[in-house]
Amino acid sequence: MSTKPPLPLLGITAYSGTGKTTLLKKVIPLLRQRQIRVGLIKHTHHDMDVDKPGKDSYELRKAGAKQTLVACQQRWALMTETSDSPALDLSYLASRFDSDSLDLLLVEGFKDEPINKIALYRRIINRPLNDLIDQHVIAVASDEKLEIALPQLNINQPEQVADFIMNWLNIEH
Repeated sequence: MSTKPPLPLLGITAYSGTGKTTLLKKVIPLLRQRQIRVGLIKHTHHDMDVDKPGKDSYELRKAGAKQTLVACQQRWALMTETSDSPALDLSYLASRFDSDSLDLLLVEGFKDEPINKIALYRRIINRPLNDLIDQHVIAVASDEKLEIALPQLNINQPEQVADFIMNWLNIEH
């Protein structure tokens, strides 16, 4: 039995308020038009719950089920309680995805992970660009011309970002 290589991971990193989600909402459909099947891992610093109090699945999970899978004909969701886990593990989370149905995993957040990343930058956020750049940043998308050696993309042109991702996928994977 052959083992399929792990899905390529590409991070989208930026300061809060820069527009990571806004850009991804435009780039993902463009990638889909190019027949790229995209998965997404989004990190949030807030406690979140995709289930609703009063629903059976919520009540059963709160009763002590470590994992709860809710399914309907259109989608399914697996909720896993991780209260005793020391920290989120991006590799483990990525391994939960069905690599046979995806070509790429985009990662929003997890800025300190050693994965290839596109950094998004807007001067109006009033934070230093250099704090976003590490050895894993492969391009910067901004709304202005920057004095950096990395490839620069226009954050306001999602087609340009999608083209860059396509080229990166074809070259790296």
